[in-house]
Amino acid sequence: MINIHGINHFYKRHKGPVRQALDDIHLHVPEKNLFALTGPNGGGKSTLFRILSGLLKPGSGQIRLGGMEFSNHPLEVRRLLGIVFQYPALDGQLTIMENLAVHASLYHLGPKEFQQTLDEDLEWTGLKDRLDDRVGTLSGGLQRRVELVKALLHRPRLLLMDEPTTGLDPVARKAFWETIFSFRDRLGLTVLTTTHLFDEADQADQVAILHQGRILANGTPKSLVQQLGHEMIILHAKTPETATRIQEQLAADPKLTLQRQGSELRVEGATQQTVDSLIRQRGELLQEFAIKRPTLQDLFIHLTATPPGTPS
Repeated sequence: MINIHGINHFYKRHKGPVRQALDDIHLHVPEKNLFALTGPNGGGKSTLFRILSGLLKPGSGQIRLGGMEFSNHPLEVRRLLGIVFQYPALDGQLTIMENLAVHASLYHLGPKEFQQTLDEDLEWTGLKDRLDDRVGTLSGGLQRRVELVKALLHRPRLLLMDEPTTGLDPVARKAFWETIFSFRDRLGLTVLTTTHLFDEADQADQVAILHQGRILANGTPKSLVQQLGHEMIILHAKTPETATRIQEQLAADPKLTLQRQGSELRVEGATQQTVDSLIRQRGELLQEFAIKRPTLQDLFIHLTATPPGTPS
């Protein structure tokens, strides 16, 4: 459904050299998949999203959506797309019904088609009894659902979302994602979303981690986490100074990857023998320790860790 080949993009600065926002991006998103672009803010996610949405022309490279090259078939490609932007694109002074009717007119939906689509979608989003409410009076979670219904009114094949749960509390986030999965399964949608929240990306069929304009890893959440290949040990020393002493002791083992932040020390690659030895020799310096399965966030930290001896 989405094929991205060699996308590069540069931003001009008022002074100084240009900044490269995207560096040779290659991605394939299969049809009916939920694909997550994740990574920290400023990593290039929103730039790539704007290019996919047709709001920004890439510096170089090729994008094909639904088998069509965006630059050659802009109108046809745009009709394939439903877009949920990071910030609301609704008129708070209008009702839900009025906002949706305006959007339907932009896609030339007839009254019968509009009503039929609306009836189907409102049943799934819990908005059926709120059509006459002004959008400005709705909670953030309900506004995001209205955005979603609006984006899907013309029945696109591809849904693009940019940080769709920004500003939502955990309960609203969970409800929003349940709605997304329902629409994906019911309509056979392909979904691409950006998110800086690794726990959200973990729900996707496929994930690409984007950092400083480059793709660091790409695959299923399970396969990506398996790259670490082992459980992690999280040590909490009594003070940052004692954490440094423990780090210096463990640094002699080349098989270990160490990352320290304050009094917390993450240890990758440790065997049970290493753990037992550490507890015997340095147990009095530890406040607590835990063994945990690695996550996408752990993988990101691992991939972006500063190599030993590299200036920070």
